[in-house]
Amino acid sequence: MFKRIFPALLLPLLLAGCATSITNLTPSQQTRSTNNLYSVEVEFVSSQQTLRWDSIRPQILVGSRSYEMRATPLMNNRWEGQISVPPSSDSVTYRYRFDYDYNAFGKPQADHVLSPEYSLRIRPEQSK
Repeated sequence: MFKRIFPALLLPLLLAGCATSITNLTPSQQTRSTNNLYSVEVEFVSSQQTLRWDSIRPQILVGSRSYEMRATPLMNNRWEGQISVPPSSDSVTYRYRFDYDYNAFGKPQADHVLSPEYSLRIRPEQSK
């Protein structure tokens, strides 16, 4: 009986051991820019011990387009990038994707994690 229940008891420990969180640090509203580019920033935290931090390749997904991100200076788990919003649109929906490698038996394996969707509303430029 114990042999059947033991794996079920370990499952919560395994799931808790690899917790990953993606935190959007971008405000939900920005003033319209003249070049139609808007900055976004994200924090990636993982307790996965086998994750190879030097292999993380973050990107921003907007519809079928993807935008590369770069590491934020002086931070080891934050990335920033810019997305384009056409002048005819007053909002955009986006999400983050983190591709990474992790140590496994033999050679490293690839994996990824997706964030939930976020919305950015573009406010009209204020007159001076």
